[in-house]
Amino acid sequence: MKKATVILLNLVCLSVLTCGVAPAAQQDAQGCKDHPLFTRLSGFHITECEEKDFDHYTFNAEKGKQVDVEGRYTKIWYEANAGIKPASRLAIIRNYQQAIKKAGGTVLFEDDRYTSLKFAKSGKEIWAQIDTAWSHGYQLFIVEKQEMTQEIVASAEAFSNDLRDTGHAAIYGIYFDTGQSVIKPESEAALEQIAKLLKGDSSLKVNVVGHTDNVGAIDSNMKLSQARADAVVMVLTSKYGIVSTRLKPYGVGPLAPVAPNKTDEGRAKNRRVELVEK
Repeated sequence: MKKATVILLNLVCLSVLTCGVAPAAQQDAQGCKDHPLFTRLSGFHITECEEKDFDHYTFNAEKGKQVDVEGRYTKIWYEANAGIKPASRLAIIRNYQQAIKKAGGTVLFEDDRYTSLKFAKSGKEIWAQIDTAWSHGYQLFIVEKQEMTQEIVASAEAFSNDLRDTGHAAIYGIYFDTGQSVIKPESEAALEQIAKLLKGDSSLKVNVVGHTDNVGAIDSNMKLSQARADAVVMVLTSKYGIVSTRLKPYGVGPLAPVAPNKTDEGRAKNRRVELVEK
């Protein structure tokens, strides 16, 4: 999996409390370091970090919207060193905002707790969000937007077994951009297997059901899930020659989860298309 282009930025010091001579720095947590996108405020150390080659994070964005971004995920928790008076929430937010602007990026969102930032160059996107709701520190979340390397291929035989055993089959190999209903090219393997399943049993009729997680408004998710189900049916009929009377699209949004929406893993499982035997 290719890592996004590394862009080095320098934070602008706004306060003598954070930019003056500081006591001896405290040691970062083992294995933790700054993300290449940002340096840290003076007088802070890392107490916790997490990196994943592929995950997602929901960022606050313009006009109260939330955007779910997938790619290389980094979380860093900074705390002020002992004897340091922590910077104010606003000072932390302004530092990161000025750094991203200086590099040619944009500020997407700000309130008294969060700021969300975006940097785009040469086809790469890096999203960042700073959470300042901590008395002695702040959290930094970064996602370097990129596609997942597909490792698992959908199987017509597995779909058939699921339909026989449970009456429905979950399809996780159909991909869409966040908030969109246009099927992405990497979905072809799964669609071919659905077509193979249907061509192998001419009597089989299915409902094609779109599902979402619970991020965002329920009305929007209901419309999105219906649009995605419509898109799957359209491709199966137009590209793979499946008779339209054998397929019926439905969208149920977040109303039929298969996992809790409280975790990233749970939300990922809930974003799916299912075949339900008629």
